[in-house]
Amino acid sequence: MLSKNRIKYINSLKIKKYRQAHQAFIVEGAKSVLELMDSDFEIEFVLATEEFQQKYSTILSRHNAAIETATIVGLETVGSFQTNDSCLAVAKTKENAFLSLNEAEYVLILDDVRDPGNLGTIIRVADWYGITKIVCSEDTTDFYNPKVIAASKGSFTRIKIYYTDLATYLADQAHNQNVIGAFLGGESLYEFPFSANGGFIVMGNESNGIGAGVEPFITHKVTIPRVGEAESLNVGIATAVMLDNMRRQITAKPN
Repeated sequence: MLSKNRIKYINSLKIKKYRQAHQAFIVEGAKSVLELMDSDFEIEFVLATEEFQQKYSTILSRHNAAIETATIVGLETVGSFQTNDSCLAVAKTKENAFLSLNEAEYVLILDDVRDPGNLGTIIRVADWYGITKIVCSEDTTDFYNPKVIAASKGSFTRIKIYYTDLATYLADQAHNQNVIGAFLGGESLYEFPFSANGGFIVMGNESNGIGAGVEPFITHKVTIPRVGEAESLNVGIATAVMLDNMRRQITAKPN
């Protein structure tokens, strides 16, 4: 049975100020926890059902993470999932380390993306398309929010993230670089030539788009052409469309 102190500690990590104070976060579900165990994150402990421990005994034996047995009811009591029949882990957060642009690399920049589900989806999409670095504005939702971690489906273990003032960052890093921003009135994405030399791809707030402080650094404004009658696209979906066009172009073989 989980102790009251253990329950209190895990529940506190659902709140940002306590995640920051303890420098720890929650990971739930078999897939995400197994990916966590194969990553370079430091794990405090794993709560797991006996069935999960038996099913993955070979994998668990390769790791030195502290495993504690918990019931399904116990996991659902402390976690944020409505149903969790496998496991929950608590891991240490990483330092907010500076991320620079390497040669022939695209870095994703997020300006004031507030919805945790959207950020989690973007992390998963970035991982799919081979983007390993995301630079976020300081008011973008917390990477370690349980909803972000859950929506990323394990991709959080492979993405590096850095929170900073975007105007200051771009002023320092964007010299002679392509800075491609998603705007409603930009050039058609389908006609825009992505450079194989890399650069920055900027996605903005769900309601207001890219902010006035970041817009002056945009070298190329592009838009996803609307064919139907929908008013807008979810920022996670828009990011997927942007990255898909980028990746198809720069990986295409010349005729």
